[in-house]
Parts: sequence; C-alpha cells; structure tokens
Amino acid sequence: MNRPRFYTGDEQDTWVPFAALLELLPRELDAQLLRDEDLTHFDYFALSMLSNSDDHRLQMKELASMTNATLPRLSHVISRLEARGLVHRERNASDARATDAVITADGRRKVLQATPGHVETVRSLLLDVITPEQAEQLREITAAVLARLDPDGRMAASRPR
Repeated sequence: MNRPRFYTGDEQDTWVPFAALLELLPRELDAQLLRDEDLTHFDYFALSMLSNSDDHRLQMKELASMTNATLPRLSHVISRLEARGLVHRERNASDARATDAVITADGRRKVLQATPGHVETVRSLLLDVITPEQAEQLREITAAVLARLDPDGRMAASRPR
C-alpha cells in the first residue's frame, strides 16, 4: 500500500510562500485596475490582447488561449465588456462557425488609459523587486510548471516564443 507523501520542511518553505503569492498578487492587480479603471485584471488582459492583435480582433478560441481561459469564462467576460461598449462580437470572415471578439475604439482608449498604472503596479510588486538573474530563473520555473499544467500547449503562455 502506498503511503501518503507529506511536504518536507524545505518543500513546505517553498510551497507556503508561493501559495500566498498565488492569492495576494491577483488580488493586488485586480485592486489597482478596479480602483483606477473599473476593470479586473482579466478584463484588462483580454482587452490588451485584442488591442495588440491584427485588426484589433481575435477568434474567441484564440483569445481564450492567449488569456489562459476557458471559452465559457471568456464568453462571460466578453459579454460584460460588450455591455460596456468596449468590445463586440462578429462572425469570423473565414469560418462561419467561429466568432471573433473585436475591441471598439472605446475599448482601445480604455486599455491605453489603464496600461501605465498596470505596468507600474506590476513593476512595483514584481519586476523591481527581483534581480535580472531572478527574472531569468522565474521565466525558467514558470515554463517548467506550465509544461506540467498545459502539456499540449493549448495556452499561448505555454508555447515557446
């Protein structure tokens, strides 16, 4: 019979602070964006991906991959953003079964307005706190964990650049 494995002291010293980071960082990112722009971090991320894409549009399944989301979650967020006039949906020109999310002019203005504060928050919470060597290690660690979580590379962040 297999005995359960428990954390070693070193493993616990790694996991507990990391688990705290998983809780605290998203909360801080959301708090800044909600306070300054009435956007969640995920709203901002979706708008940013659309703003940076060719023709300011992406097929919903590609946007889901780029934002590391399921289609149902993305659809819910796009519906909220549509209600605010920041995006709209259109039938995909090359695949009638697919739907594109398209950022509106108001959506582009919103994401451009939100970007400086968001970047400053990311810098102050993460990028300015670590050394270039630690940043490289973080990229390597993140890639290794993403390879385990998304072995098929469905999420854009899991694919090599």
